[in-house]
Amino acid sequence: MEKPILSESQEDYLKEIFKLRELNLNVSMQDLANKLNVKPPSVTGMVKKLCAMNLVEHEPYKGVQLTETGEKIALEILRHHRLLELYLAKHLNYSWDEIHEEAERLEHVISEKFEAAIAELMDHPTHDPHGDPIPSADLVIPDSPELAPITLHKTGHQLTISRVMSQDKDILNLLSRLELIIGRKITIKGNESTGVRLKVNENQYLIPHSIAKLVWCHDDEKAD
Repeated sequence: MEKPILSESQEDYLKEIFKLRELNLNVSMQDLANKLNVKPPSVTGMVKKLCAMNLVEHEPYKGVQLTETGEKIALEILRHHRLLELYLAKHLNYSWDEIHEEAERLEHVISEKFEAAIAELMDHPTHDPHGDPIPSADLVIPDSPELAPITLHKTGHQLTISRVMSQDKDILNLLSRLELIIGRKITIKGNESTGVRLKVNENQYLIPHSIAKLVWCHDDEKAD
């Protein structure tokens, strides 16, 4: 089946539906409105268009789901985006709080030749600077270790930060200042009513639950 010609907005909808589904969410119209910062009637209109193009399905109580064709397009856009983020960080010295907005602008316009070239240059990477998996050239999500938010891990366990589920500049800047970056080893010292207390190197911080839930870790003390 020939790939349909889509607007940037339509591609963004498909990408965000995939990302919300990745979090095991039953994607509602309101979820999309919040994520894309648009009004619910606009979401309703766009979802109807995407349904007519056989790219999404929408059923009451099941939310919005991608069709096989819609998922392939979403994965292709995600591959562009995450390769671009890594390229900007590794080769153009962008910080991890700068790369998302730049990649958002470029993901819709790069050619397949450019995509293949930067993938080859970076030795076909599997994850971007936020720890998000990069779909392969044949649009398969690479395997990742079992991860969970800091808020769901046990007190006393040593963890490795593997993914940050936010592109918010203020949050990423805060995490950088606290050295809560990809690959960092941390230990949970306690789960309190106001947040999670962490040991990072020789320092301890109390991280609000609203931020701790965005930092996904591998439990180093749990057998894979």
